[in-house]
Amino acid sequence: MILGMAIIHKSPLPDVEIPDIAITSYVLRPVATSPDRIAMHCGASGAEYTFQGLSDAIHSFAGGLASRGLGIGDVIALMSPNVPDYAVIFHGAAVAGVTVTTLNPTYTAEELRHQLMDSGAKIMVAFPAVVPLAAAAIEGTSVTEIVAMGEAEGATPLADYMGDPIEQVEIDVDEQVVVLPYSSGTTGLAKGVMLTHKNLVANLAQCQHAVVMNDGDACLAVLPFFHIYGMQVLMNYGLSNGATVVSLPRFDLVRSLELIAEFKIAKFFAVPPMVLALAKQPIIDDYDISSLDLVVSGAAPLGAELADEASARINAPVVQAFGMTELSPVSHCTPPGKNMPGSSGVTISNTECRLVDEEGNDQDIGVDGELWVRGPQVMKGYLNKPEATADTIDEDGWLHTGDVARIDEHGNVFIVDRVKELIKYKGFQVPPAELEALIITHPAVADVAVIGIPEVEAGELPKAFVALKPGAEATEADIMEFVKGQVASYKQIRLVEFIDEVPKSPTGKILRRFLRDK
Repeated sequence: MILGMAIIHKSPLPDVEIPDIAITSYVLRPVATSPDRIAMHCGASGAEYTFQGLSDAIHSFAGGLASRGLGIGDVIALMSPNVPDYAVIFHGAAVAGVTVTTLNPTYTAEELRHQLMDSGAKIMVAFPAVVPLAAAAIEGTSVTEIVAMGEAEGATPLADYMGDPIEQVEIDVDEQVVVLPYSSGTTGLAKGVMLTHKNLVANLAQCQHAVVMNDGDACLAVLPFFHIYGMQVLMNYGLSNGATVVSLPRFDLVRSLELIAEFKIAKFFAVPPMVLALAKQPIIDDYDISSLDLVVSGAAPLGAELADEASARINAPVVQAFGMTELSPVSHCTPPGKNMPGSSGVTISNTECRLVDEEGNDQDIGVDGELWVRGPQVMKGYLNKPEATADTIDEDGWLHTGDVARIDEHGNVFIVDRVKELIKYKGFQVPPAELEALIITHPAVADVAVIGIPEVEAGELPKAFVALKPGAEATEADIMEFVKGQVASYKQIRLVEFIDEVPKSPTGKILRRFLRDK
């Protein structure tokens, strides 16, 4: 469709109705029809909730927050691996009108402190094993109490925070921020992404024609709930469709295969390294995984050959999706029976796209351009960063993804390149600017540039190109060890190359394309 000078590519899928309700009301719909069905099961501990039990716990935690004076305008932090209580904390806060900022348990105390200070969190709910890390991270922040999801020294037990159940407090679903995950966006350091109740509900509703989940299905949840993909697609989408969400604190191939066989898992949401395991690992043949009817890969590009190989191995479709934290997260997905190898699927319901070149000209079918997205899943903005928000979402509501795409005549979208500088290591965002700012503080380093190097299993490996000061000495191991103790494991520098000078434009911008050609 041509509108003025804009070429707008609309979704080929039917529009859906998006209810004006809070996210928890939407997610807990199965309580009315299947209260005794298992909603969440922990594949590590065996702990589980029925839908009714989950609802009761959620509203009790909400009551506990409210009794302590927490409500609209307040933020709590949540740091935990995937366990059933994650949904209790997330949705209990939502019912109480509180915003949750989700923390990565593999972060260092300093990385956590940045997010706590930026978000203004008042309490932190933490899994017992990470309470010591939480205690170190809250120093100098507004966090006044640590609540442990169990028993842990120096923390208030979660049981003490459960109160008299309350119903959903009155909120404006279009404006009330329910979750603050942190994302690097297209460049720079992590920023709080303000996602409203409406954003989350909309995206769950929008996916119904793309990912068909049957009532009573079981899905495997190994991708972290603190990441938008795990939070929305695995936890919230699964629950809202009446599925049993079987969680694991981390990906373990053998345990995953055991759970697929035991629970007759139908849906497996993955990232490319997991698909690689399905395609290549001999142990796959030792387990009955015939219940799988769909594997969806996201968070990073998946090669068509690898997808086809995995699909043939497990006798089930292996398809791709595309999204961003800023999109709640899904904008593209592959509908049943419409798999196009190498494609991230089609634009989902109630969503429009444009492809725009460097000069700002819209591109039609078959021509590359930066992917712009508009729809009800687009974030409210970045917390306290109006300039960054304006750089990402224009005045007409188009979110500039920073990814270069192409659309074919059938509406299939292919991600072909990246405008943004982010590195994707096993699906996690690694901002080069953050690593460059750290490495430049090494006493021997004069200048540095970091890029992603393609690698089959990880997707990309962070590589540092380092220029040393005259007369200074340092080894590859020195640089990697310097970084190691200061950032999360997935941000580690995996490769180092010493160069005489970092290539830059006349304005001082790093010319990363020259480094990629080396």
